[in-house]
Amino acid sequence: MDLTNDVTKTLGIRYPIIQAGMAGSTTPELVATVSNSGGLGTIGAGYFTTEKLDQEITLVEELTDLSFAVNLFVPSDKLYLPEKVEKMNAWLRPYRRALNLEEPTVNISEEAQFNAAIDLLIEKQIAIVSFTFGIPNYKAIDKLKANGVTLIGTATSVEEAIANEQAGMDLIIAQGSEAGGHRGSFTYVTGSQVPLVGTMSLVPQVVDAVDIPVIAAGGIMDARGLIASMVLGAKGAQLGTAFLTTEESGASKLYKSAIQDSKETDTVVTKVFSGKPARGIDNDFIHNMNRYDDDIPDYPIQNQLTNSIRKASAKNGDTKWTHLWSGQSPRLAQSISAATLMQQIINQTKALI
Repeated sequence: MDLTNDVTKTLGIRYPIIQAGMAGSTTPELVATVSNSGGLGTIGAGYFTTEKLDQEITLVEELTDLSFAVNLFVPSDKLYLPEKVEKMNAWLRPYRRALNLEEPTVNISEEAQFNAAIDLLIEKQIAIVSFTFGIPNYKAIDKLKANGVTLIGTATSVEEAIANEQAGMDLIIAQGSEAGGHRGSFTYVTGSQVPLVGTMSLVPQVVDAVDIPVIAAGGIMDARGLIASMVLGAKGAQLGTAFLTTEESGASKLYKSAIQDSKETDTVVTKVFSGKPARGIDNDFIHNMNRYDDDIPDYPIQNQLTNSIRKASAKNGDTKWTHLWSGQSPRLAQSISAATLMQQIINQTKALI
């Protein structure tokens, strides 16, 4: 087994370890530390304005001259349905009242924000861009490709992996159901159910179905997960929750503690916070919302409707009403620096192989 392979060559990194683009929790320090340690740091730019993204890239470039990626959310084609928003606002009113919050104004500008981000990444000569929530339109792909950008897609099923390859992605992240945070799914198995295939099952099937390199993701926290991924045919691994509890992560102390105090049975996949399925630690908000008798508004609408509630709850040091994204291996989470985590994984991997 070789740690130098198609993934390391394509991405210009020493070790096939990718830090997931966790929107809301990455910091320039985390991204740069992972890259400086031989892996690929990723700016989680899913919620960023163009100005914020510009600032973040500048800060990362001040801390490293090595490869790093930017992760973007592919815009959805969901509709704004006023009656659904009104009904959800009525349901959320008691939370807002308890936290002294105003009703938010919903702003659907995903498409414009995405296109502006693509233009900025080309202008800033970013070498690697990864996508979640689907495949960008061919115009965006062609524009990035014409500027020599390496593209990484996300798939949660073989069908999605094949679609990513056909669209022109250079690499694919095979995201198993164990992964924390949002599912990168853009297809449905039945009704509103997105694919939930475990990493160990998903990776070899995706590897057999596509010709481009595959990166495993979902529940991977250490050298054992990296080696297992590579035995299954992946050329590397993407870690999210493992980096969330590091010192450089943007996660709050409350959030980090919640992960470290939880166990493998504590997470659920829910769409109540954002309108898209995501894996996080079970809590009162999820329980209450599970009694809601209508469809949850689609992303990004639900995300905006619950945003201030989640932020205020977390600010008050309360985990009951906020999202706590986490994968299924929280017992393996460590409170250490990202550089130490990287060194641990590299040393243990070399020792084991």
